[in-house]
Amino acid sequence: MNNVAGPRNSITDVTGVLVGHHHVLDEDATLGSGAATGCTVIRVPGGATAAVDVRGGGPGTRETDLLDPKNTVRQVDAVLLTGGSAYGLAAADGVMRWLEEHKEGIPMDPADPSRVVPIVPGAVIFDLPVGAWDIRPTADFGFLAADDAGQDFERGCAGAGVGARAGSLKGGIGTASVRFSDGPAAGLTIGALVVANPVGSVFDPRTGLPWGTGTDGPDHFGLRPATEAQLAAANALPVKGTVLNTTIGVIATDAALDPSACRRIATTAHDGLARAIRPAHSPLDGDTLFVLATGTAEQPPGFPLPPAFPADLLVLDQLCTAAAVCVERAIVDAILSARSVAGIPAYRDLLGA
Repeated sequence: MNNVAGPRNSITDVTGVLVGHHHVLDEDATLGSGAATGCTVIRVPGGATAAVDVRGGGPGTRETDLLDPKNTVRQVDAVLLTGGSAYGLAAADGVMRWLEEHKEGIPMDPADPSRVVPIVPGAVIFDLPVGAWDIRPTADFGFLAADDAGQDFERGCAGAGVGARAGSLKGGIGTASVRFSDGPAAGLTIGALVVANPVGSVFDPRTGLPWGTGTDGPDHFGLRPATEAQLAAANALPVKGTVLNTTIGVIATDAALDPSACRRIATTAHDGLARAIRPAHSPLDGDTLFVLATGTAEQPPGFPLPPAFPADLLVLDQLCTAAAVCVERAIVDAILSARSVAGIPAYRDLLGA
């Protein structure tokens, strides 16, 4: 597989995908005081086919039942990733308000285009101990994040990543993409956006390198093993003390896929999460990955297959492999892009070259 990154190395390399943030962050925030939370909206004007795979034992989600391939509605208009635990799901109301004002959603009255029902699935991270417990995303956060959506967006401590903690280090939001130049998926793009907030570790205690560098190697990210002093300092950090955590994200592709194919990508994308976080999918996490298929690319020609197989099987196989790589890279990007907030040390402060 040719796994060269797209021009932005971002989920917005997928045509038809936009990302927006809204957050509040006080520079003097602590664990328990000040503002340090936000949300991120992935908007797909015109809608996209979607699916989800929830693996963690403590998820906080909205509209995930709707995304079961056996159910009726086959597309969504946006996905919300948010801080604030279950409280933060209120931000989806603001995303729906923005979409309704812009007449985006399922049209319900042929005579009145303003009568739409926007479909906005979402998932939360538990970031309430970072900053004040009672400051969390509201409907206005979701509205402003949807309004902010564009092709370029901030990584690290932005949007839903502001209050994220990745094990003992500062978490955040990261992204990556793959554009195919050969094979059955030639001409297609796939990308991932991930909010890294796991209870598990994101770095190897023997080398200090992020676990997620395992597939590409540390040189790909411009990293080298830590010194003994750096390792000693990082390994002495206290274990993350909260019982609720979660890594959430969205994978998007410009391929034209049905909901079952999207679900298969969501399933294999979790392999990338497990390669970059140890342990993953714990009872203390609510790990959730959404998949969006916009169908905006010119579709590659089919390869002859026995009639018992779906026509897009070989394309799907390439997309599944790349989805896991994108998630792995996006988690590393989140960790490397993060900066210290509320006294939570960032990877580059302790271990980065």
